Amino acid sequence: MRKDDFYFMHQALKEAEKALQKNEVPVGAVIVSGGNILSRAYNQCVSLNDPTAHAEILVIREACQVKGNWRLNDCDLYVTLEPCPMCTGAVVLSRLRRLVYGADDPKGGGVRSVMEFPFEMTNHIPEIRRGLLSEECGQILKDFFLSKR
Repeated sequence: MRKDDFYFMHQALKEAEKALQKNEVPVGAVIVSGGNILSRAYNQCVSLNDPTAHAEILVIREACQVKGNWRLNDCDLYVTLEPCPMCTGAVVLSRLRRLVYGADDPKGGGVRSVMEFPFEMTNHIPEIRRGLLSEECGQILKDFFLSKR
């Protein structure tokens, strides 16, 4: 891990807190380029009535608008939860340089938990780092789902 990875994952956790305040599944994400945050997002599936409004999709869309380009090959994505298959596909399609995520997702993870994404068959393979602040990232989700039961 890089020294600033912890800072950026803490920023993603702040986004997850915003989701929690809006009764959304608390997942947050940031995209970074050159040491600067380009975009921030959190899950908004409920509030937008959109099953694709995952933090990763929203943060990628915003970063593309900021850069004026759909290729994010000089950017890193920090997300609090292992991306689902849809979001993992978006990571590949947007050519993100790095994917750094916190907690594994044993029910929906598309990188390695539920399915292992076939990166070797794609035209782009991001560098992947997992488990950064995994306890903090997992705890906010556990607390959220316990409050629903």
